[in-house]
Amino acid sequence: MDALASLLDGPRARGAFLLRVVMEPPWAVRIEDRAPLCVMTMARGEAWVVPDEGEAVRLRPGDVAIARGPAPYTVADDPATAPQAWILPGEVCRTADGADLAEAMALGVRTWGNSLDGSATMLIGTYQLDGEISGRLLDALPPLLALDGEVWDCPLMPWLGEEIVKDEAGQEAVLDRLLDLLLISVLRAWFARPEARAPGWYRALGDPVVGRALRLLQNNPAHPWTVAGLAAQTGVSRAALARRFTALVGEPPMAYLTGWRLALAADLLRDPASTLAAVARRVGYGSAFALSAAFTRERGLSPRAYREAAVSAANAFGNKS
Repeated sequence: MDALASLLDGPRARGAFLLRVVMEPPWAVRIEDRAPLCVMTMARGEAWVVPDEGEAVRLRPGDVAIARGPAPYTVADDPATAPQAWILPGEVCRTADGADLAEAMALGVRTWGNSLDGSATMLIGTYQLDGEISGRLLDALPPLLALDGEVWDCPLMPWLGEEIVKDEAGQEAVLDRLLDLLLISVLRAWFARPEARAPGWYRALGDPVVGRALRLLQNNPAHPWTVAGLAAQTGVSRAALARRFTALVGEPPMAYLTGWRLALAADLLRDPASTLAAVARRVGYGSAFALSAAFTRERGLSPRAYREAAVSAANAFGNKS
């Protein structure tokens, strides 16, 4: 499992919020849904994505942007246009005075806006629930990133545009997977840029020694790994591996393994059917007590409390955990 695959391997898009937005200027939509991640691509016309902090980004046809939540932002025809609609948690859309806009701006299957013949069309896909496994990668992203369509050509965008307005059996599953593929493609292109600030562990995957050690840990976290065991698998001494791993990744091998195991555990705990003992076995802890102690020590709350909070967050978005 490589870094980008691990981003979506656990809580992949499940019933993600996908929408085709058609607008005629002047228009502006304030996004305050607290979703962890939103992918936006311009199919026709132009738009601006305006974060509360940082520079606004202009999108033209073929361009794509990722907004990392939960910080709010505005999408508009012009940065100076005042918002006319607010998107809130749970896919709620209202005016400034609280009037519901869901029906007033509905234009068809997964299509929304102020004019069906509007000059601007955006395709939007929103991940509504946090994914702990992806946290290490998402933390490395800026609040808002954009890729120019002139230097980044992705065949998935026209396909998504065709599929997003269909109402067929299994359509949600098709759209979820398309969104996953689009996100991975964007992140792969983003981190390939020389100026991108990729996290240490992501860059280290290209190292012949540390990259192999990282994949061993990621692919089999339940194994009773030791530095000596990793060194034997990578063909270097224990001291050399520890030194090289720490220099490239930013933390020792066993510290990285602990973080990875607990991130996996956090994701598995979102499933109410998973017992703590079963989760412990899957991530390499000898007992539920051992996992609970480590989880509480590192995260400041027990697995039970974490699960309850995750379920509450899911309910707030109208989803099932």
